[in-house]
Amino acid sequence: MGRGVDSRTEAYVPCAPENTHMTVLEDARRVLAEDPICDACVGRCFAERSFGLSNAERGRALRTAVALEDDEPYEEPEEPCWVCEGASGRFDEFADLVVEAIEDVSFDTYQVGTRAPPLVEENETMLRDVAGLDEDAGELFKSECNREVGKRVGDRTGAEVDFGRPDVLAVLDVRDETVEVTVNSAFVYGRYRKLDREIPQTKWPCSDCNGTGTLVDSPCPHCDGTGFLYPESVEQLTAPPVVEAMDGSAESFHGAGREDIDALMLGTGRPFVVEVEDPQDRHPDAEELQEAINDYADGKVEVEGLRVADYGMVERVKELDARKRYRAEVEFDAPVSDDDLQAAIDELDGETIEQETPNRVDHRRAHLVRERDVYDIEADLEDDTHATVEIEGEGGLYIKELVSSDEGRTNPSLAGLLGVGAEVTALDVVAVEGEAEAFEDTEYLH
Repeated sequence: MGRGVDSRTEAYVPCAPENTHMTVLEDARRVLAEDPICDACVGRCFAERSFGLSNAERGRALRTAVALEDDEPYEEPEEPCWVCEGASGRFDEFADLVVEAIEDVSFDTYQVGTRAPPLVEENETMLRDVAGLDEDAGELFKSECNREVGKRVGDRTGAEVDFGRPDVLAVLDVRDETVEVTVNSAFVYGRYRKLDREIPQTKWPCSDCNGTGTLVDSPCPHCDGTGFLYPESVEQLTAPPVVEAMDGSAESFHGAGREDIDALMLGTGRPFVVEVEDPQDRHPDAEELQEAINDYADGKVEVEGLRVADYGMVERVKELDARKRYRAEVEFDAPVSDDDLQAAIDELDGETIEQETPNRVDHRRAHLVRERDVYDIEADLEDDTHATVEIEGEGGLYIKELVSSDEGRTNPSLAGLLGVGAEVTALDVVAVEGEAEAFEDTEYLH
């Protein structure tokens, strides 16, 4: 930028350089000197200039402006463009290839990617170098192809582009004229109640045979050749109808926490998501699917509130650390008075509990000391050795150990405060508090 003189102050002030409007034309003139070059390849060198124009329109305008500025005849290149080798004029053809590749796929959102020929990428670098442009000036053919082919695919399919996690990703190989299609998973959200004390939440592969069902070419005796320690689970009783309804190939089950195998999950249930791989139908009828799952589960599990969801719901379910309310049937190994029980309950109410990783899960969980809050606790003494205790606690609070003390690894505990042994003989999860606020009307549900 030059400097001038302000007559009022006689001080030097910045002023615009002469012929600033010529800068882009000078750059364009150097690019056009490398003919034969198509309008799109010219325009891509100046893609950051102006908006609302395609690169081909931008290149044609620059070619026209240079011809006018130089008072020379306007001429289109007679030979094929050496930079893109004609690929910039084939976006309609490329879109046809993509649409054909995904025509049998069920999707609402999509994204198009491009593998540009190495020679085209080398030519683009060479053009910018010989024309004296910055190496990152404008945009590359790959980016333009993504956009131009993507727009055409959207127009022809009615789907919406999604640059995050689309239903389908189509990667166009320009040199080979092929399309690689990736179909992302579909998701169904709901809440389940577990009504059987002998099933885990998810599949439990046999540790002896690593889930194969065989040992040395014979059925594994530990799992009777099934490959699972438990023949059924919440996952195995709910996911198969979802996979069938979506015509998928496999599934994954995601729960908002989990209950012990011998615990029931009651009340409004626990949030879960079934993820279905390679779905051919992303929009099953929710009511029909819910009925199909409940019939399939045969009273051992019930589901409700089924909705088609997005991948974001998986993260929300996994991250949920909601408070939970439990009902525990407790047996004492010595008589307990109601006054002593209520006094112990009062001490635990609102208390922060320190819990070492329980003995029963120490083999598969990191050995830590965790602090968890007891928000509310109530107890009814049925006779001097039996009580029903209801506990509302922070997510991650080990209820059985809160009652038993787990050989002193949980402190304080009901057993420790009473000075007698205490054991949970039956445990039910009666509510996952805050679930409605966390999940209903969320953007991840359809």
